[in-house]
Amino acid sequence: QVQLVESGGGSVQAGGSLSVSCVVHGITFSAFTAGCLAWFRQAPGKQREGVASIWVGGISTFYANSVKGRFTISQVNGKNTVTLQMNSLKPEDSAMYYCAAQSFSFLNSAARCALDNEYDYWGQGTQVTVAS
Repeated sequence: QVQLVESGGGSVQAGGSLSVSCVVHGITFSAFTAGCLAWFRQAPGKQREGVASIWVGGISTFYANSVKGRFTISQVNGKNTVTLQMNSLKPEDSAMYYCAAQSFSFLNSAARCALDNEYDYWGQGTQVTVAS
């Protein structure tokens, strides 16, 4: 059973920083099983959008233009924990943030991690609120 457990988030003033983390249970990434870990967000009344993604065990990352230079995605403690560090937060960053994952054969490329690709597993979400 695959389970993604998010933590972190909360409320902050504009210009502040927050981080969200996600632990992925039930997927064993290895030399033969590659994958991507990502963060998406959805604000009330808006479509879900990709924020950032990372190729598990590698250095390839993808970012939405709206967060480049402000957000950093990274892996922690090996391959099954991913953190999104959010700096210089803006009110428009307020949303429910969802962790997502996909796993596949190591023969695939990091291009699978692009934010407009399909992700198979999702967390329950954690709220980020930025006050102006």
